[in-house]
Amino acid sequence: IAKCRLGRFNGLTEVSRRSVIFCCHCPKSHSRAISLLLLIVSTHLSSKASERKSSMVSAFSLYYLTTALLMLTRSAQSLSPNKLNPIMKTSVLSTTSTTTTTALKASNSADLAEGATDLYLRTPLIYSQPISTLVGKPVYCKMDALQASGSFKDRGMAQLCASFAKEGVTKVISSSGGNAGLAVTTVGAKLGMEVSVIVPETTKAVVIAKLESLGADVTIHGKNWNQADTLARELVEKTPGTKYVSPYDDPLLWTGHSTMIDEIVEDLPGKVGAVVVSVGGGGLLSGVLEGCKRHSISPKVIAAETKGASSFGQAWQAGETVTLPGIDTIATSLGATSVTPVVLERAKEHSGAFCSSICSDQEAVDACLKFSQDHRMLVEPANGAALAVAYSERLREEYLKDVVDGPIVLEVCGGSGVNL
Repeated sequence: IAKCRLGRFNGLTEVSRRSVIFCCHCPKSHSRAISLLLLIVSTHLSSKASERKSSMVSAFSLYYLTTALLMLTRSAQSLSPNKLNPIMKTSVLSTTSTTTTTALKASNSADLAEGATDLYLRTPLIYSQPISTLVGKPVYCKMDALQASGSFKDRGMAQLCASFAKEGVTKVISSSGGNAGLAVTTVGAKLGMEVSVIVPETTKAVVIAKLESLGADVTIHGKNWNQADTLARELVEKTPGTKYVSPYDDPLLWTGHSTMIDEIVEDLPGKVGAVVVSVGGGGLLSGVLEGCKRHSISPKVIAAETKGASSFGQAWQAGETVTLPGIDTIATSLGATSVTPVVLERAKEHSGAFCSSICSDQEAVDACLKFSQDHRMLVEPANGAALAVAYSERLREEYLKDVVDGPIVLEVCGGSGVNL
């Protein structure tokens, strides 16, 4: 409100519009109160100073209106999502996540390092009408492609770098020529850290340019990620005061990634039916499973990857980690020849259903194109592996048909290696 008084703020007008839609579809009487309050507050705050002086809403009464709004919004959020139609659910999520995020924060959220929450975004959870219609069940998209670096990895890097900063670390070295490298460079810069990234020869020129533009010291070494990673570790050993940053294999990263589940639990009251997530080395999946365990929820978890990078799928089938002879897929961000053993252990311990989905490169790319048409957002084929679970008829029938206990959440993890 204080910021709004400095000038016009049209964002509240948009919230008001959504709440009016909510009012028109909600049989609960308090929804009308929410709509009315939002209209009064947003009209008052978006008006000019001279108009506010003559407004019927004084600063004193505005305080009470806002307080009442918070109370009513909490009441609306307590409604079971299964009792609301999709338009209503979208409005409830939009209103509560914008207005009462702090007040409704779950008590068992991730225990993050000091300052970590300032280094990544709390991303929207949006109801997808087109995908829900296709699947025949409510589907939500967790929009982590909106993170500053372009992918979910900001979450893990925020926790990792904030923890390092607390120890007095001023320089980090990473070995990722993709999303992790961009994330550590983005987050590290906010903390004033010096960041070096060792990338393999296969790294795309556009990614190298992005890393350098963000201030990273980029070294090209090796024919694959493993060789680049070996050099990164050697440099850390030779450089005092420097920390190694793994793209996916670190408990701090997993805890950071688990904040995604914290936000889903806050935004989707009631039972979550399924969570669909892409898996490369296993960092994001480890975080998802950690968050589910911490919140004592048991959604069906679907780990998605392409056939040419199915290190997790083959490990899940074998019951132990396996090492692929190489990576053969357009989804290069999934290119870990083996997953962290921890993700396999956590998958086995998950209290709900768990399965591995493997799609073709064509299915992944098709899913990316359809998602861009439905939601006007470009994502990598690595993300397309997860989206394909909903967009591919073959995968949809196999993995989503039995989800009946709640809405499906697709993790839109994003990715930097995509353009028009």
